[in-house]
Order: sequence, then structure tokens, then C-alpha cells
Amino acid sequence: MNRLYIIAGLAAVACGCATVNKPDYDTLIAHRGESVDAPENTLPAYKTAVERGFGFECDIYLSTDHRLFTFHDRTLKRTTSGANTNACVAVDWENTVSKLNVGGWGKWKGSKFDPTRPALLEEVLALARPGRKIYVEVKDDDPSWVPYIKAVFAKEPKATPETVLFISFGRKVSAELKRQMPEFKVYWLTGKAPAPEKLIAELRKLGVDGIDIRFDPKTITADYIATVKRAGFEFHVWTIDDPKKAAEAFRRGAQTVTTNCAKHILESLK
Repeated sequence: MNRLYIIAGLAAVACGCATVNKPDYDTLIAHRGESVDAPENTLPAYKTAVERGFGFECDIYLSTDHRLFTFHDRTLKRTTSGANTNACVAVDWENTVSKLNVGGWGKWKGSKFDPTRPALLEEVLALARPGRKIYVEVKDDDPSWVPYIKAVFAKEPKATPETVLFISFGRKVSAELKRQMPEFKVYWLTGKAPAPEKLIAELRKLGVDGIDIRFDPKTITADYIATVKRAGFEFHVWTIDDPKKAAEAFRRGAQTVTTNCAKHILESLK
């Protein structure tokens, strides 16, 4: 048996986990949907993930007319091919975002997805199903967004704590999501790995359920993950497109791996 697998297994036992997760339909999270095969953060990308059996991640912004829509960048420029360069938080849904084409940029130009508009959060949540998770990333650290998020969730019976959770780089919005919607899991996002003791202290301060961190094999060791888990927090990683690297992250104790190519990784490792 691989030595790293043994170490990860011992770490899992030490932190009270019964098993070490592996790449599978419920542990690979399709980043912005299956974004290698459909335009990111669009209903086609999310539906492709669902059809293939995976959970998926989406990014949301709040428009000036208080509609929550899917988009990644702070501005609308990249995935509209420069058709609109405004900040996502500075535009309305009705007259602006709903009319944008985000299915014709880059390699998608002239494809079957051209044109495609951004999705509304309620459309995304309608895709929720048992046994899989939708990771909703709140893109701005603005606690005033939370009541609008809560209102959308209240109207969609499929959006339950078993099918949806939140992630965010924002400390204030992460804490507020957990305060106003305590039944839903919230993971704090970070691209850097502080000392595990500092990370644990931050997670406790925010009151969240766990961490979703960029996977750096040099720093995110099996011992690092086990230390965070022993403190009572979940441990998830992003964004890995290499099958061997994804397998290594699971061996070290990651509970889920976010990826742009979930189908490719699963098929490669099976």
C-alpha cells in the first residue's frame, strides 16, 4: 500500500473520521459547473455537471435591482468579450445582465452555447438534488447581501442544508451567512495556508464549519489536514485539474476537490 495513503488513513482515524475520501461523484465538485465542456457559470455548465452526476460550484453577485446572478470576475468584461466592462455590483439584472451573452467568448464563440445569458441563483438552486452539493460562492464581502440570499433560498424547496452550502473569501459575509442561516454549512475560502493553529483560530473566530483552500502540495500535508480536522473543522481543496494531484489531495485527507474537469479526473482515476 502507498505510504502516503497509510499516513492519510492514520490521520483520518486520529481525527475521528471513519474513512479517507476518494475521487467520486459526490467528492469532486465541478468548478463553475463542468466548465471544461460548457461556458463557466452558466446553466449549461451546471446542468452538464448534474447530468454527469457531480456536485458543482457557482459564483454569485447582487445586482443593483437586488437579483442574485452567476458571474466570477469583478467586472463583466472577460466572459462578455468586452461587450460590457462595468463592475458586477454596478449593474441591474433587468436591463443589463439578463441581456448579456456569456456563451460566445473564447473557444465558445459560434458554439451551441452562443448565445447564453448568466443564470439567476433561483435557477441554479432548482438543480439541487439529494446526494450532491451545490457550493454557492458569495463573491463580495458584504453582509447586506445575506437577506437577499436567504429570501431566494426560502422560495426553493430543493435548496436544503443537505444539498447546498456556502463558500466565500469574505470574512464578514461568511460570519453573517452562518449567523442568519445557521442550518447551512459555510466554508471560508483562502488561497494561502497559514500555520494550522492560526487557521483554526480564524475559523473559530468566524464561526464557520470548515475551510476550502487552494491545494499546495508543499504545505497542505496529511498532518496539516489532520490537525484542522481534529479541531472539529471540515477540510476541502480547490482547484485541481490533474488526476494524480487530485488523488494525492484525497490521500492526504481532503474531503472534496473542486475541479474544472470532474468527468476527466474520475475517468482517469477509475
